[in-house]
Parts: sequence; structure tokens; C-alpha cells
Amino acid sequence: MASLTARFLTPPLSHTAPSSSARPRTRLFAGPPKVAQPVDAGRLEPRVEERDGYYVLKEKFRQGINPSEKVKIEREPMKLFMENGIEELAKLSMEEIDKEKSSKDDIDVRLKWLGLFHRRKHHYGRFMMRLKLPNGVTTSAQTRYLASVIKKYGKDGCADVTTRQNWQIRGVELRDVPEILKGLAEVGLTCLQSGMDNVRNPVGNPLAGIDPDEIVDTRPYTNLLSQFITSNFRGNPDLTNLPRKWNVCVVGSHDLYEHPHINDLAYMPAMRDGRFGFNLLVGGFFSPKRCAEAVPLDAWVSADDVVPLCKAVLETYRDLGFRGNRQKTRMMWLIDELGIEGFRSEVVKRMPHQWLERESSEDLIKKQWERRDYFGVHPQKQEGFSYVGLHIPVGRVQEDDMDELAHLADIYGSGELRLTVEQNIIIPNIENSKIEALLKEPLLRDRFSPEPPLLMKGLVACTGNQFCGQAIIETKARALKVTEEVQRLVSVTRPVRMHWTGCPNTCGQVQVADIGFMGCMTRDENGKVCEGADVFVGGRVGSDSHLGDVYKKSVPCKDLVPLVVDILVKHFGAVPREREDMED
Repeated sequence: MASLTARFLTPPLSHTAPSSSARPRTRLFAGPPKVAQPVDAGRLEPRVEERDGYYVLKEKFRQGINPSEKVKIEREPMKLFMENGIEELAKLSMEEIDKEKSSKDDIDVRLKWLGLFHRRKHHYGRFMMRLKLPNGVTTSAQTRYLASVIKKYGKDGCADVTTRQNWQIRGVELRDVPEILKGLAEVGLTCLQSGMDNVRNPVGNPLAGIDPDEIVDTRPYTNLLSQFITSNFRGNPDLTNLPRKWNVCVVGSHDLYEHPHINDLAYMPAMRDGRFGFNLLVGGFFSPKRCAEAVPLDAWVSADDVVPLCKAVLETYRDLGFRGNRQKTRMMWLIDELGIEGFRSEVVKRMPHQWLERESSEDLIKKQWERRDYFGVHPQKQEGFSYVGLHIPVGRVQEDDMDELAHLADIYGSGELRLTVEQNIIIPNIENSKIEALLKEPLLRDRFSPEPPLLMKGLVACTGNQFCGQAIIETKARALKVTEEVQRLVSVTRPVRMHWTGCPNTCGQVQVADIGFMGCMTRDENGKVCEGADVFVGGRVGSDSHLGDVYKKSVPCKDLVPLVVDILVKHFGAVPREREDMED
């Protein structure tokens, strides 16, 4: 790119008073990472170098690297896209592909750079395709196209709303991929660089541009980041050889819908001397062996420097990050080693003018703020218009659901849909005169309610072992079944967020839930091996964000209902329905 600076007008800022029911001010994020030991100058030598347009690991740093790094060295994954390798690969049968290690690695590993995940274990020959939807914004045309793709795969085809405001579609066959990629481009979508050691979907405020209380419209920033990261869908090999995946968000709400504390880089709106910009948090992540909340970088950037800062942080991580044990390759491990000041110094070196201002004290996020519910009907900042938040049970949709959502967005709204990190969907820009008719639509009455039960509102579930080879247990159907049974036994007065993840990779983000379930294998009362879950309690999102702790390990799934009932009664003020009935 000739220039990495983009001009933004200083946005209008909200001055709405905090909710009267706001909680006391608490510290938003965990303290700094571990105290670093002095770093030898040789440690700051970049581990990668550019060769023929791609970044590769230098020979001197290849000892002890993990298997994924070896696969990247053997063949550059981005060539499957940038040099049309996918065209030839798609012509081969699965039998032909499996005969050669290189082509087998192509479909099992390298295709993840194109957002394609082979479901070898549970769905051999089928792929999940992960899209990129910056800020979770999509159109009716895009939604219809994705529906048409999964329709051809019958019972194997479906789609999920993900915990990064994104679509994943399932059932894809390799032979169809070149044609699907062309179709995506025609409707303004891409799946490029959405898996493995790449930057994931940039997350923003799902109410961006329509919320009367927003701080800033995050859409221009998330769009710009996505365009930079993928080089406008052409592929950006400068950023495709990271040590591990990397998450980014731009915060635009006091509600922190964007979950900044679990991102590798979070932009937190703040003023400095009359200029709008962002304070920065770095290093938040989940993994099987360690979870860490993001910490302040002690830095502020103007709106013009959102992309240069992102580039500098990514290059620091790309150049210096660990490439050994995959459990120790996320960016926070590098921050631990260098120390936050050492890491910051490396970022400064990679800024355009080798300069980075210190954090601003003029934080625009109100700490005493009660996180709002986006379900149901809410007025927009545009007079005469409202948005409607719909509950998508555990994020799963079928082809006819997608078609109908697109239809409703067209006839009632502006042809736009918003996806949320809680796996739900918002229809914006609805004229108030049309609200009543929309609420009577069969899809809202029968499938995607704008007024879900309290325990269903915050229910999140990863894919589970129905499709994912890493998942230990089934999650989506079980999450719904357990919640339905619990609802029959207790009554709650407020939403309780329950998250399910099928394995320790925690795609379901159980550590931020009020109650979280992480899949495992355990034994029942007879000593028989069965599916189970480690149960977490106490995670929080919003102004007092923090991670939950393990409450009880290795609980057989059949025993979860009484345990959840007990937790809800003891910790969340739930009332057993039999007692409620007696009191009535």
C-alpha cells in the first residue's frame, strides 16, 4: 500500500448519562503481564524474511518449530489463492489427494488460509467455509448467495453465526470451491485469511451507526482493517505467516459488545487534546493451557493511525513471536518475554515515524454503565426508525432460514443484517410503521424470537462434535436441551449467560460466561466412560469484565441439569418453580 494512513472525520460523541441502575466503578482489565527478564539484543532479530513476495522463517530459527510451521515452509499456503493453486487442487479426487503428503497437507492445513476447513474426522470430503464480515454487517444479497451454496448440499449444508460476528457455512465440496470463490467476490464477500495463522474477522459494535448512545461508528475502522489485512480481497502475504491466530476489535459502545478483553488488539475510544482516537489493549486470548485478559499498551493513536498501529503490532508479532510449542505461540507469550515496555518499543520501531503517544486519560467509555439488551424493538438514532434483535438458537441456521432473513431485511429494512458475537442477528433500519407487521412474521413467531426466554438469551455454543474433529462432546443440541430442562425447574429474574464449548480450545468462550461448559470425557457413577463437561462460573463481560473460574470438573453430561439448577439458585437468585408455585 502506498499509504497506510486513512483520514477520518472526528466522530460525533455521545454524552448520554449512565444508566440509573449502573454498577459501581470497577477495574476493567486484569493487571500487567509477568515481569520480563532483560532481553538479549539477538532475540530482537526478526525470525522471518521476505522471499519471492512471501514471508518465510529463516533457516537459523527452524530448530524446534512445530508441525504447522513445517507445513508452511514446505509450501506457501497463500499460493493456493494468489497463484490459483486451488484450481488444480479442486480437480483432484479425495483419493488422489490422500496419496500424497503434500496434497493431503493442502486440504487439511493450507486451505485454512482460504477459510476452508476439511472435516476429515466426522465429515470426510466436506469442508466448512469461514467468511469475513467486518463488524458483522452483511447484506440480503450476500445472505441469499450463501443460502444458495448450502442448499446444494442438502442435509449436509447449514450455516452458523460465530462468536466473531461471522458466518460459517458447512457441507462444501472441494470441487465447487473455485466457483464459490467467484460467487463470493461478485457479492462483495471473501473467506480469505480467515483461518490458521491469520488475522480473524475484525469485530465492532453490532449497533454501529444506529445506536443513540454509541461512542463512535466502528464500521469505517473495521472495514479499513479488513481491507488492509486482506489487501482488498487480493491476499496480503505480509501478514499471513503469523505464529498463531490473531484477533482484533474496535470498541464503539459503552456496553463493550465487542469483548475487548479477549482480543489480541483492542481499540478503546479516547480523546486527547480535542482529537479523537483510541487507547490500546493487547494480548487477550484463550487456549487450552492458558487464558489471559488484554492489558494496556500504554499507547494512544489518532483515528488516522488505526491501520499503521495494527500493522506495527502485527509485524512485531510476526517477526518475534514464538514458533515452537503451539500452546505458547499466542502474542501474550511474546509480551510476557519482552515485557510490556519492551513489546511497546518494538511496536514503536515499526510505526511510520517511530513514534507512539502514551495512553490518554480522556477515556470515553463509561465504566458505570449497565450493559443493554439488544433483543426486541429499539429506537435508532435516525428518527422514525428502529432495529429488531432476533435470537438465533445457538447460532444455527438452515438455507430456508437465510433466505427468509434476507427477505425480511429487504421488505422491512434496508436489506442489511447485523451478526453479533453472541450468535444472534439484528435487522436494522426498519420504519416504525412496519414494526408491527414484522413482529407477526412466522419466522419471528416460530423460529427466531425477538423476546426469547431469559436463560436462552445468552446461550452460546460452538460447533461441537457434529462437525468439528477437535470437539470432544456434542454441544449445540445439548445446550438447548439442558437449558430447556433447567427452565422447567427454576425461574430467573435476569438473563444468565451460558456458553458451551466442545473442547479446551474454547471457541465457545466459556471463560466469559456466567456459567460455562467445556467438553471432556469422564466416567459416570458406574465407572463407564461418558461425555462430560468442566463447569466454569463467574465470567463477566461489559464494564467489569473478567474471566470465570472452574467450579466443578468432569461432570457427566447427564448430571448437568441438577448442577445448573443448584448454581442458579445459589449464585443467581433463581427460584425453584415448585416453590414459586406455592408462593403464588
